[in-house]
Amino acid sequence: MKKILLLLAVLVLLTAGTTWLVTGANRGWTKTSVPVKTLDDVTGIEGITYQKKFLPGVDFLGAAFVVAGALAGTSLFFRNNKKQTQNQN
Repeated sequence: MKKILLLLAVLVLLTAGTTWLVTGANRGWTKTSVPVKTLDDVTGIEGITYQKKFLPGVDFLGAAFVVAGALAGTSLFFRNNKKQTQNQN
């Protein structure tokens, strides 16, 4: 059980870090929409519209570290399973 929890902690960190890097490594807060500049075809006026897009930020990484730390900390409550063999002579 101890190894499983530690492996889950590492998996959470790797998944969160990879997701953060692949989606653009946003160093701000997590965003669920981003501004996009648009140009009106008729008047030529530039405007801003918002497009739905998930950009994980540093708070996303912080939450992943907390979850991974909780998993690793929980693993400390379990003992290593060492089976003792008895020599029968």
